[in-house]
Amino acid sequence: MSDTPRSLHYGWLVLIVGTLVVFGSLGLARFGYSLVLPAMQEGLELGNTGAGGLATANLVGYLALALIGGALASRFGPRVVIAAGLAVAGASMLFTGLTTSFLGAAVWRAVTGVGSGASNVPVMGLLAAWFSVRRRGLATGIGVAGSSLALIALGPSVPRVLVAFGDDGWRVCWYLFGGVTLLLALLAAGVLRNRPAEVGLLPVGESVEEAARRPRWSGLHWGDVYRAPAVWHLGLVYVAFGFSYIIYMTFFAKALIAEGGYSPQAAGNLFMTMGWFSLLCGLIWGSVSDVIGRKGALIIVYVLQGSAYALFALWPQAPGFTISAVLFGLTAWSIPAIMAAACGDLLGPRMAPAALGFITLFFGIGQALGPTVAGAMADASGSLLPAMLLAAAVAFLGAIGSALLRPTVVREEPGGQA
Repeated sequence: MSDTPRSLHYGWLVLIVGTLVVFGSLGLARFGYSLVLPAMQEGLELGNTGAGGLATANLVGYLALALIGGALASRFGPRVVIAAGLAVAGASMLFTGLTTSFLGAAVWRAVTGVGSGASNVPVMGLLAAWFSVRRRGLATGIGVAGSSLALIALGPSVPRVLVAFGDDGWRVCWYLFGGVTLLLALLAAGVLRNRPAEVGLLPVGESVEEAARRPRWSGLHWGDVYRAPAVWHLGLVYVAFGFSYIIYMTFFAKALIAEGGYSPQAAGNLFMTMGWFSLLCGLIWGSVSDVIGRKGALIIVYVLQGSAYALFALWPQAPGFTISAVLFGLTAWSIPAIMAAACGDLLGPRMAPAALGFITLFFGIGQALGPTVAGAMADASGSLLPAMLLAAAVAFLGAIGSALLRPTVVREEPGGQA
């Protein structure tokens, strides 16, 4: 194997396509719902509890694939699992646009979640396999920027589609989301490769000498994933992010309109602003975690996110909403990036997808609970602001849990060999 410095390493192409995978599997399939939600609620005659229920259905589907998606990628290779997951997500978004009832929407949102889990979890593990430990936080940080690109694209475009197509605008949005995601499935199938060894390369940033010094693993050590206390602790910390951020993202636009008097266009513009500020957050915080450690980076990020949610609830005016969106944007997708890097540190590139899938099970439980709890609170209190305060409290608990983590121990295998 060789890593030729004179040409572009294939790992950078994998990173570009991996970022687009995140754009489809999370940015369109999950976060697009936030902007479509007010019109979809009206079209299907849903309350906040029903709206939260649809988000929960999506996240339950994601949860169902979170564990086995990573394990399947470790066994059969991420490429086929990622492409198949994107295809399922894209097709189910098309069917979401055709639904006429809450039950139908819930079913297709759940299937979309299945596709998202089958594509997003393995792609983050794939990036860990393609980059050396010194570049892993940087790579996963760039990868999660796919969600930021979606916020930037959807913020101004979704309100225009809603206006142009009237009552059917939300349906057209789902058709567009699904069509783009199906195209990304084809791109992933054609470009992604499971490991650097498949194209005769070492991970980006690793020398032949470094590869020779690392121990060789003879097989898949599944027990290392499910028996490691450090992996369980990471999972428990990850619950706090799943529960808190999904409340904020699901009801962000709806709360701006209902609590702040924003128009859909103004809410979309602030959504886009959040996207611009989040564009480099994974890169920044993934790189920070490479320097100060995963534990320290997690503590800082959780404190900043908790502050963003609290500001939204306690200062429900334009300046408070704007500062909140900026604060969240600066850290938005950094926790998944740090978690992906930590899994690679703990268990090596080959088992990173399985480890990330396992802790994403915990993350998914938090996500599945968040929207329904928040929607029920909103219907009971007549306001979405108490739910934002709940999100803040849970994020601060995440910071406390992160402070109790032990530093991760880097465990490597040679460039893509098993």
